[in-house]
Amino acid sequence: MLNIPTALTWLRIVLIPVFVGVYYAPDTWLSQMARDWTGMGVFALAAITDWLDGYLARRWGQTSAFGAFLDPVADKLMVAAALILLVALGRADAWLAIIIIGREIAISALREWMAQLGRSRNVAVALVGKIKTVAQMTALIALLLWENVIPGVSTPLLGTIALWVAAILTLWSMFHYLKLAAPHFRGEPSPRDSETPARRPATQVDAARPPLQ
Repeated sequence: MLNIPTALTWLRIVLIPVFVGVYYAPDTWLSQMARDWTGMGVFALAAITDWLDGYLARRWGQTSAFGAFLDPVADKLMVAAALILLVALGRADAWLAIIIIGREIAISALREWMAQLGRSRNVAVALVGKIKTVAQMTALIALLLWENVIPGVSTPLLGTIALWVAAILTLWSMFHYLKLAAPHFRGEPSPRDSETPARRPATQVDAARPPLQ
């Protein structure tokens, strides 16, 4: 069933080709500065819908298994598109993009596997994941904009530093989540399982659980 939170998630996916297309528009349509501002604006709008759809879903009680699946997919697609575009523009190193995109794929697969085991609670979002997301969004917005807007602050340098921070936290958070899931690789209960008084069936999915960051 389509509701407003799910519609916002779909909007985020629809914005991806719009966002990429801005940077490939003919020079007669947009100057480089106009491309940067427009592209950054579209990406920022998508980032806002990322927060808004989750907030509305929880506030209105409109969480669903499909929404819980689609939301992280939309996030990963948008981030991957931005990173690939920045590499093509020469504004980001390819190996940093590979680290971040590779981690997103690995953790998404881990999350789905843990959900099938009924243990998605074990790898719930951690503080390091939230900090990584803030650094990553800061980096992407700054590198897409590229133009200096704050006196005395280099926007490209700010974006590059933030991307390095995001890459480091990306690896840190990945190892954190893998450590939490490691007992299940060996078929052993993790420490958090013993703290849960009642276990849910392995096929149950917590639709309200936020995705890994």
